[in-house]
Amino acid sequence: MSLLIEPTLRSELLAGQTAIVTGGARGIGGATATTLAANGAKVVIAEVDADKASETVKTLNDEFGSDTASSFVADLVAPDACDDLVSHTVDTYGGLDIVVNNAGYAWDGGIHSMTDDQFQAMLDIHLVVPFRLARACAPIFRAAAGADADAGVQRHRKTVMVSSLAGEWGLMGAGNYASAKAGMLGLMRTLAQEWGRYHVNVNAVAFGQIQTRFGLPQSDAEVIQTGGRTIKVGMPPKQAERMGITIDPDHVPTDEEIYAAKPLPMIPLGRSGTIREAADSIFYLCSPMSDYTTGQVMVVSGGARGGMS
Repeated sequence: MSLLIEPTLRSELLAGQTAIVTGGARGIGGATATTLAANGAKVVIAEVDADKASETVKTLNDEFGSDTASSFVADLVAPDACDDLVSHTVDTYGGLDIVVNNAGYAWDGGIHSMTDDQFQAMLDIHLVVPFRLARACAPIFRAAAGADADAGVQRHRKTVMVSSLAGEWGLMGAGNYASAKAGMLGLMRTLAQEWGRYHVNVNAVAFGQIQTRFGLPQSDAEVIQTGGRTIKVGMPPKQAERMGITIDPDHVPTDEEIYAAKPLPMIPLGRSGTIREAADSIFYLCSPMSDYTTGQVMVVSGGARGGMS
């Protein structure tokens, strides 16, 4: 299996560091895991899909070294999953330096017809999971900062929240998703204040239209098993039809078809973004280049403002 993307940069900038990427097997998460590995980090891919996780780990280990990547397969909304993920990471690589909260999906609907379960599901994956993961990381980060101080060194560690323009502007037909992504920003800003003393930078990326499988019409070929539910990912058929996006239901799209940028005249740059461009923005916030940046939201949207996902 070839790399999901060709990284923009290959370096040793993150050498000696260990990263967790939730939802790290595909899409933005897969591109982020690839980019971090290409720049020297060890990467734990937290993923609900065991087959995809295994494929991605093998690809990264083949490309960047046999112990570059490890998988942690679990439904992260399970109560103990985040604690177990952090334990697995420390046991495997001896520490933890970078956390990318990327796992998520959409379950759209109008507020007037949305069920409690539908609303809670978005809070669980986009807000409760990052909270639990932060809580599990806290003692690791505190202890590491103490050890650094004893050794007379100062190292920055990084947490990145993958949010959305929907969290800043709202999104018609996806009030549950927008609410969860907005809550993520409140969590990020609070962590930035609480963890600054430990030299942990906490920031968020608010993406606009990044081309992933979620930008395709829903189909039986793309589902997520989470919280005891089976969710078809992608846009509802009527929404896809309004946007002029059609795919042969008998054809399984290739990665090239899924991730290629699409023309979008309403965006100032004229197109959707790519997963490589998304990963590059996350990489910046994981790297030493952002050591004096914390509590901030980086908008990556091609110039778009409200109304995009």
